Amino acid sequence: MSHAVVLLFAAVLYGVSFSTYLKPANGPIDVRAANVGDASMGRDTAIIKPIPIPTAPLPSRAPIFYTVKAGDTPAGIAKTLGVTLREITWSNPGLRVPIKVGRVLLVAPVPGFVVAVKKGDSLASVAAAYGLDAGTIVDFNRIRDPLTPGSMLVIPVDPAVGPNLSSGVPADPIRPGQLVCPIAGAPIIQKFGPTSFQLEPAYGGYLHFHTGVDILATYGTPIAAAAGGIVTAAGPALDFGIRVEVTDSYGLVEIYAHMSSAAVAIGQRVQQGDKVGLVGSTGLSIGSHLHLQFEVGGVPTDPMPLIGCAA
Repeated sequence: MSHAVVLLFAAVLYGVSFSTYLKPANGPIDVRAANVGDASMGRDTAIIKPIPIPTAPLPSRAPIFYTVKAGDTPAGIAKTLGVTLREITWSNPGLRVPIKVGRVLLVAPVPGFVVAVKKGDSLASVAAAYGLDAGTIVDFNRIRDPLTPGSMLVIPVDPAVGPNLSSGVPADPIRPGQLVCPIAGAPIIQKFGPTSFQLEPAYGGYLHFHTGVDILATYGTPIAAAAGGIVTAAGPALDFGIRVEVTDSYGLVEIYAHMSSAAVAIGQRVQQGDKVGLVGSTGLSIGSHLHLQFEVGGVPTDPMPLIGCAA
């Protein structure tokens, strides 16, 4: 005890500071308190939260501009860019096949589509047109009103949900890209492709070709929309008889032909499953049935599989 007193007296006498021997530890001190997570504690009890540093380039938010080359097809371009065919048709409304060489196509850098701002457009009007929250457009494009006519906006869409109608409800509730059978449980009596049926016209190098699928049903059976979108044609159309065309939310066209009557009007928005008309036998038809045709850029494409049709 006396030895300790002597040391303390000597330290005071010669001005030695104990701080020399009690140096603070270098670096952060791990915090073990509950609910702190991955934080650490530095000097003066300051809590330090790690900041993640990106290890890869951040994804671009700018639209992709693709110049069409000789031999390009919508499906081939989609494969090259690693996107779906629907994303290409959605960003380029009115796309026709064959695509003119040199044309510049717009493609979104994320699942979604690109729109060109028109005069009079606002964030609210663009968002309402696609059933979205304006905040989604603002956050991704980092813009604000007023919008500049001619500028491009990327509209991101959840690929698991798909596009919405202007009402905000999903256009295709089952799954984007999947078509439901317009007449649940009805059998398909003629498939898409070359056929020996003499009434079918020549197409694609074949003497006779069926450009859609025929679904058997009795006269007057209700027909449901295979996918949601906007009605772009309704009424008589030569061999199709009374038909309804629905341009779905991605710009692809569904044609319902040989109907006895249409239940929708041009400009009307329909959701997948909504009634578009009744089965008939108008136009070039030899019995009541529904001819469903699916077009991509004006070219007939096999609409199968149709969820809910009989095998």
